[in-house]
Amino acid sequence: MTQIEILILSVVLAIDSMIVSFSYGLKINERKIYNSIKLAIVFGFFQSIMPVIGWGISSSFYNMLSAYSKWIVFGIFIALGIKFLFVTEEKNEAAQNCISRMCLISFGIATSIDALGAGITIKFTGEGIYIPAIEIGIVTVLLSFTGFWIANKLTKLPSRIMEVIGAVLLISLGIKSLF
Repeated sequence: MTQIEILILSVVLAIDSMIVSFSYGLKINERKIYNSIKLAIVFGFFQSIMPVIGWGISSSFYNMLSAYSKWIVFGIFIALGIKFLFVTEEKNEAAQNCISRMCLISFGIATSIDALGAGITIKFTGEGIYIPAIEIGIVTVLLSFTGFWIANKLTKLPSRIMEVIGAVLLISLGIKSLF
């Protein structure tokens, strides 16, 4: 994967976290700076650790599956892209009512499951994982923090547009992997 592809992947993976942070930003009116930083760090941590876990899990299967790697990469990116198209608003509604540590950890894990799949994908492209994982985490921190403050300043922003753009980018990366 090129640096541009990793950056695109980082942005796409961060969209879920940004949307959840956006939901928090719509409702949280106290300790805004503290809560926006806390959200960004939690989401960034999980988004950066999950690809490492996915990459590590896939290492044991790499020799067996390397002949099918471009199809595996294609399948994962297509599945993640389709997931983006059919995201429900339930995650956003739940986020508006929960700021406790356990709730944040739950959202951190939930928003980074696709990063686990991305780690597997990165392994099958033959790339190392640490630089992409750090980049994914940093981009997630920045976009989560930004999402919180955009929502806090604005009353409505069509988050569905971000999800569709993310889906198109993931599906495009999947199709590119075949060539």
